[in-house]
Amino acid sequence: MAEKKTMLTQDGYNKLVEKLDYLKSVRRIEVSERLKAAIALGDLSENSEYDDAKNEQGRLEGEISELEAKLRNSEIIEAQSGTDKVMIGSTVTIRDVELDTVETYMIVGSTEADPDNNKISDESPLGAAILDKGAGTIVQVHAPAGILEFEILDVK
Repeated sequence: MAEKKTMLTQDGYNKLVEKLDYLKSVRRIEVSERLKAAIALGDLSENSEYDDAKNEQGRLEGEISELEAKLRNSEIIEAQSGTDKVMIGSTVTIRDVELDTVETYMIVGSTEADPDNNKISDESPLGAAILDKGAGTIVQVHAPAGILEFEILDVK
């Protein structure tokens, strides 16, 4: 089965590479040292420190494998100037029609999504609704609270 493409900005790609490097060069050594210390305690059949270290090692290796797969299947999205359509990498200013509030978001791939820092995924309900739309468009977003309407004010 083909793995899903991971859409990333250059900054997002760089952060994943940095995190992978940290996990491989620092965390692996730390977990290895914990394992050695636990083994030195003796009887492994009743050694909770050993069990904890082995579990941590498993989680770490799983995270490393996941990051490697994301990077292997990544596609870096270049910001495109001169386009008036919302795409990954765009910064979009939208207005909630009902509440009359204005927010600005950067549209990113799901790996980089960080709503606390106004980075929303192209796969989120709002991100998917505004993708490929231009300024002046009103979109409807299906949310648990009902259908919400947003007007795209600006696309950069």
